[in-house]
Amino acid sequence: MSKTAIIFPGQGSQVVGMGKDFANVSEAARNVYSEANRILGWDLTGLCFEGPADRLNGTDVSQPAIFVTSVAIWHACVERGLVTDWAPSAMAGLSLGEYTALHLAGWFEFEAGLRLVAERGRLMQSSATASSGGMVSIMGVDEPIVNAICSEAAEGEVLAPANFNCPGQIVISGSKEACDRAAAIADRHGARAIPLVVAGAFHSPLMQPAVVGLESALRETEIVNGKLGVVSNVSADYHADPDSVRGLLREQVAKPIRWQASIERLVAEGYDRFIEVGPGRVLTGLMRKINRSAKALNFSTAAALEQVPA
Repeated sequence: MSKTAIIFPGQGSQVVGMGKDFANVSEAARNVYSEANRILGWDLTGLCFEGPADRLNGTDVSQPAIFVTSVAIWHACVERGLVTDWAPSAMAGLSLGEYTALHLAGWFEFEAGLRLVAERGRLMQSSATASSGGMVSIMGVDEPIVNAICSEAAEGEVLAPANFNCPGQIVISGSKEACDRAAAIADRHGARAIPLVVAGAFHSPLMQPAVVGLESALRETEIVNGKLGVVSNVSADYHADPDSVRGLLREQVAKPIRWQASIERLVAEGYDRFIEVGPGRVLTGLMRKINRSAKALNFSTAAALEQVPA
């Protein structure tokens, strides 16, 4: 029997206009955006629908924007009866997307999740501004070679794997100078390096100041045992209880995202259908590289509401 897991995208999937087509056809989606504006006290909806792009791309805006858009798309799917048909029994999300998964799996309420995500974005933006950091995608090699590249390029500065996305794609993160050196030497190790346009060295020790602030916010957030299991980015295992959620979300800010291992954990348990709900198609693409035999569906545009694959 087929088993379905829902997966939610993280930062980098934002694009001006995201969610607008869902709001045009779904009252449930419109309500999510209206509630988000009320909670935040500023026009998140306008930035999602109309931009400008440079403001939407700011970490402090893109994180709540992606969270809200993913939740709005989910409720549009609920409204159409699709979620009942899917009958999901587990969820996961890439970095920021883990918050979306935890909210929709019943671990915390929408307002609590949005306030957490807004604070996370603010703290990570502040840490990025305070340090000169960057990220580089290393393609075509495995973890030991990526570690060797980091070791050679660091020269006493921070540089380490940050995102284990799929076979042959590992993102490294650290000081800007170390990232530049890594990009320059990658070909000597048989790798291809792609510098990423990001605000800072996410999921590296340079984000430690954000960890401290987020710990306080997590401590004040009401978290309960959810209705569905959610796989943690840090451990590639299920969250066990509210304390596990607080601890692992805190660690997630400055530790690597183990997305490939998270998906492999679900596949090993018999999950063979993965549905990406949220802006963009990043996770759908990664899914095909992690396990081609699993079915990967994508709900990033309202057209998917009418053209649902079997």
